Amino acid sequence: MSSAFVDEVIFIHEKGHLSGPDIARATGAADSTVRSWLARTRTPSRRDAAEHIAELSAIVERLMRVMVPAYIPVWMRKPIPALGDRKPLDVIGEGGYREVSRIVTALESPPAA
Repeated sequence: MSSAFVDEVIFIHEKGHLSGPDIARATGAADSTVRSWLARTRTPSRRDAAEHIAELSAIVERLMRVMVPAYIPVWMRKPIPALGDRKPLDVIGEGGYREVSRIVTALESPPAA
């Protein structure tokens, strides 16, 4: 995998305020692996981890447009009723990017008054 995925991990961490353990939770990687990515000493080698990184980054980018970035980790750890009270980090980690994306779409498009 390319170092571009490491750049995405750093973006998620710095701009999305997600911790290493949060990123590990959403990607299925070990905490030590995420620490290595953040230190730029390793790049993601598993295709599924790289895909989860890209999905998590896309969600963070979209959330940055609808909420204060410092709130993103709170939202990602909260049980969301529309996700069956599951947490977005867990849903992404389980391969449920599209489910989380639908919730973010609703946040991006508030109902007409």
